[in-house]
Amino acid sequence: MKLHRDNTDGHYAFSGYGDDYVAINGNRLQGNLVVLPRRLIRDWTQATFETLSQADFDALAELGVEIMILGTGARQRFPHPQLLQGLMRAGIGLEVMNTQAACRTYNILAAEGRSVGCALLQDSVTP
Repeated sequence: MKLHRDNTDGHYAFSGYGDDYVAINGNRLQGNLVVLPRRLIRDWTQATFETLSQADFDALAELGVEIMILGTGARQRFPHPQLLQGLMRAGIGLEVMNTQAACRTYNILAAEGRSVGCALLQDSVTP
């Protein structure tokens, strides 16, 4: 599916997604990544959802956003609360959703100028 945003103003935005990729500013990417309005982090983690660690979330806490969206692939899955200690200490809100919803939500919040990041686990992005 293609997502369109009128003007990215030099910011990273999702422009589409498919079964095994997301597109950011028209470029197809695969793998686990983090998108911030002005920064793209490829290979955020080598973990799968089942092997996520507190260190993976601590790395997200260091990014200094107010809201972090976690896209968990084809279906919404919630990480164990114990893994989220670093985000909670940093006062960062976490929203968990499937990857399609995460892409759309990130685009909306980033377009509003919100301090947002989107971490994606790309096992599969369609239900």
